[in-house]
Amino acid sequence: MFNAPLSLTTETAFELPNYLYESGAHNPWVVANLHGKDIHSFLEGPCFDAFGNLWVTDIPFGRIFRITPTGEWDLIVKYDGWPNGLKFHTDGRLIIADYRHGLLALDVDSRRVSPLVTHYISQRFQGVNDLTFAKNGDLYFTDQGQSGLHDPSGCVYRLKADGTLQQLLNNAPSPNGLVLSPDETFLFVAMTRDNAIWRVPLVEGGVSKVGKFIQLSGGTGPDGITGDDDGNLYVAHHGLGCLWQFDKRGEPKYRVDSSRGDWTTNVAINPQRPNELFITESQTGTILKATMPLY
Repeated sequence: MFNAPLSLTTETAFELPNYLYESGAHNPWVVANLHGKDIHSFLEGPCFDAFGNLWVTDIPFGRIFRITPTGEWDLIVKYDGWPNGLKFHTDGRLIIADYRHGLLALDVDSRRVSPLVTHYISQRFQGVNDLTFAKNGDLYFTDQGQSGLHDPSGCVYRLKADGTLQQLLNNAPSPNGLVLSPDETFLFVAMTRDNAIWRVPLVEGGVSKVGKFIQLSGGTGPDGITGDDDGNLYVAHHGLGCLWQFDKRGEPKYRVDSSRGDWTTNVAINPQRPNELFITESQTGTILKATMPLY
């Protein structure tokens, strides 16, 4: 349907040090999601702070790390949860999409984790996955759980800046990463088990005319996504070992292949150098870097 995209390859930016390895044997998240494979980590949720540090989560072991620009790893907190996505609030708190507990907030100075939103109309979430902020402070997040094509019951929510919680979608087959369009009239959501990116028009009070924007194939499916000011989408394709750049029309422009494993799970743009992408590769516990052309 489209011309073949141009090809790039990542380099390794950071790698989890051996002394921070854990054992995944008998870990309940690993048993449920990775068939009990004994892993040392599962990194996701890359997010930059104002000082250029990169923050990542380690889902099965409830860990959040801060990585300095020179590559030093600092274990900020380890707690009884399964943290997935991360985003900084304008007040400095790090908001956590936690699969086990819902939305949490981390005070980065005290390193204390506290609940933010744990349920919708008295019902707990299935398994919160990722999140993104609008310019007005509204927070959009996905509730993936174990949903899929067999059970399209995943949800997408909007937590308004005034504290009102709205359910925007409740028929989603594995909603995962999400990002707003530059003008914030659309929400793009990665539907992992549908191997697709949905476009969700935002209207007064909810959504309308939701459609499939990009259809992928192979691997497990799209995981984390992000976008730039030009409307390009960057899609981490878990299981296929690559990241895609799609333009604002949904046409593939670049395929960026992993130089390590196949579990390319999430992506973040370096705010200090917007042509640099940092990608979590969860199979090897590495953070990959891709430098996109400036033209």
